[in-house]
Amino acid sequence: MAIIKKTPEQIECMAAAGEVLVRTLDLLASKIRPGVSTLELDQAAERFIRSQGCTPAFKGYRGFPGSICASPNSMVVHGIPGDYRLERGDILSVDVGVVKDGWVADAARTFPVGPVSPVAERLLTVTEESLYLAVDQCVPGKHLGDIGHAIQRHVEKEHGFSVVRTLVGHGVGRQMHEDPQVPNYGKAGSGALLEAGMVLAVEPMVTVGHYDVRMGDDNWSIFSDDGTLAAHFEFTIAITELGPRVLTPWHQAKGGTRVAA
Repeated sequence: MAIIKKTPEQIECMAAAGEVLVRTLDLLASKIRPGVSTLELDQAAERFIRSQGCTPAFKGYRGFPGSICASPNSMVVHGIPGDYRLERGDILSVDVGVVKDGWVADAARTFPVGPVSPVAERLLTVTEESLYLAVDQCVPGKHLGDIGHAIQRHVEKEHGFSVVRTLVGHGVGRQMHEDPQVPNYGKAGSGALLEAGMVLAVEPMVTVGHYDVRMGDDNWSIFSDDGTLAAHFEFTIAITELGPRVLTPWHQAKGGTRVAA
């Protein structure tokens, strides 16, 4: 495993990409409503990202056709934008990547489409809370396992949902996916030592039911195997000597938070 640490100047470059990403998510938040198609959201995101002199990181990545991933309800991640029109009571995971001056930022939020069921509301809140707990572990001297342990304890032990095992976070920098892998479960104190300069995409993916998932017929979309609702939240986080720095702080954007960080 070759972890590429970033200089403070490089982290600033990633933060600039993150700032565009946050504004993209905020734009999409204003457009998510019943009747809107996921393709319309994708087109709006691509227009905005390119208008900022950036490129959508996902477009063409390993053949992916969209600029965003849009994954409704039991779809966990990697949904291809298309004809699906949002319905009242849906939840929609939106994952966005932005490349600015060669540096990548990656983040996701799951949105309610109008009023949602109590279990959906709780799923979104718990998954988002688990991400904030993970941020607290992103300090020098901790270990990768501390991140996953914090997420898993909150999601499974405290709230009875399930953390997806086969999908993980990752390092990020000039490439979308770098070492290390960042599981959303694990044993405290295990795994690689966290050091200043590491930049991680931390992304809890949580289901209401069992943690098993299945691949869709398009060979991209991934669903909860038992058909239960799924949520996905993600930050790009830099580990610094002063503590964690969230480079994609959508929780600070207008309309961008459900619970305080």
